[in-house]
Amino acid sequence: MNEDPEEPASLLPHRDVTTYPIATRTFKVKAADFGSPASESGEFRAFWEGLPRILAAASLKKVVRAIQIARRKGRPVIFAFGAHVVKTGLSPILIDLIRRGFLTALATNGASGIHDFETAFHGQTSEDVGSVLLDGEFGMSRETGIGIFEALRMGRDEGWGYGRSLGAYIARSSFPNRHLSLFAAAVEAGIPITVHAAIGTDTLVQHPGMDGALVGELSHRDFLTLRDQVARLGDGGVFINAGSSVLMPEVFLKALSMARNLGHDVRNFVTADFDMIRHYRPQENVLKRPVMAGGESFAITGHHELMIPLVAQALVLGLESDE
Repeated sequence: MNEDPEEPASLLPHRDVTTYPIATRTFKVKAADFGSPASESGEFRAFWEGLPRILAAASLKKVVRAIQIARRKGRPVIFAFGAHVVKTGLSPILIDLIRRGFLTALATNGASGIHDFETAFHGQTSEDVGSVLLDGEFGMSRETGIGIFEALRMGRDEGWGYGRSLGAYIARSSFPNRHLSLFAAAVEAGIPITVHAAIGTDTLVQHPGMDGALVGELSHRDFLTLRDQVARLGDGGVFINAGSSVLMPEVFLKALSMARNLGHDVRNFVTADFDMIRHYRPQENVLKRPVMAGGESFAITGHHELMIPLVAQALVLGLESDE
């Protein structure tokens, strides 16, 4: 017999496939959420409102709204940051947010204190490491070590932590650029600024005046201060981590655990991580684990010198506020 074999069922036309009306489908992208063409008005509001209400742009707006809500409810807005935030010139913007009441507590590492001090004292900071490392001169600026350790010794006598000690020292000084000090601004505004030093990570450890007991004591005082701020995050507070890939996410997790251990119901708050690339610890210790019992988290990926000013401008203009 020369008849062709029967065509397999898998090769038949799709006559048995079923479809459904598009109107019954669930969608993730809607035309109503699309962005608007660039505005010629020159107004930031037009730019902001023209952003798509999708993905990172939507997240950025939700972070701004969360800060607005926390402010209305009297909940903390804790801004934790790495030294790169200072080195990218954001201090004036953050100082303005402090004075306007948008940030209620700051937490950082030891390097930020060094850059803040040098900016206030000398108007410049951040050395070219490669060019001075070979000769053993990296991190050896005399005035930096003398000034910071003098500040810490003064603060220990007052019963203060690392951040307040350094901030008060700069605020009382005659440094030509003390108006650019985040630490001084926090102290003058009466809000906590805490430093969480790790021995061996900062250039201060190389100085003749290095006092590990002093650094450890004042940094531990600051941890307890941060713990008390974290304890109040529940029901609408905001914790932001900007540019710290290891230290501040780890400190935050321990402060949160201790606060809950002491009986504080720290749930239903917002966390956000601002950084140029995604890292493991911010993902786990800022965005995931802390809000598993309730809350929201947002990952904002981009350069600090672009993303933080966008948030600040939206806050100052009252955007995303339902007041």
